Parts: sequence; C-alpha cells; structure tokens
Amino acid sequence: MAYDEGLAERLRELLPDRPGITEKKMFGGLCLLSRGHMFVGIVGEALMARVGPAAYEKALRRPHARMMDFTGRPMKGYVFVDPPGYEEDRDLKRWVEESLKFVSTLPDK
Repeated sequence: MAYDEGLAERLRELLPDRPGITEKKMFGGLCLLSRGHMFVGIVGEALMARVGPAAYEKALRRPHARMMDFTGRPMKGYVFVDPPGYEEDRDLKRWVEESLKFVSTLPDK
C-alpha cells in the first residue's frame, strides 16, 4: 500500500530539528519514531497518531478521528485521522505534538 508522500513531507517539515526522530516503513506505510517509539505514521491517506490510553477517548471525539483497527481489532491508544482532520497545518501540528508528548513519557528503547 502506498502512502501519502505529501503528508510525509509535511511531517518532515514539522520536525526538522528534533533529535532522535527516525523514519521506518511499517504497516505498508511510513512511521515516525522518537527514541524508538512510533508516534505518528501514514497509512494510505490516513494519519496514524499515538495518543496513549488516557487520551484515547478524547482523541476519538475530535473531528475526522476514528479507531485504528487495520488488524481487525481496535488498537487502544492509537487513532487514524482522515485528511480533513489534518488538512490545516495547525491541526497536523497538534496531532504531532500530542503524540510526541505521549511517547516522551515512555522509557527509552
């Protein structure tokens, strides 16, 4: 499955000076990792955001967010965001920042 290269470039532009950020092709798409922890990714045109269990229900209530279930089972703590939900730069930045904030609470890998 191909992923949205335009979205990939927008994500890269948001994170140019962040140490420890890497990219990895996963899930048929692209994932960005911080200190080895996936925090956002792209599957097709959907943004995958790791918000953590505590923020999961709140994230699902945001416009254009839905449960991440590509394995057939919901993955709590992760959401898919459809393109209208990250179309504006401020919305994309908010998803990225919230996801980075969550993975910053996890131990180093």
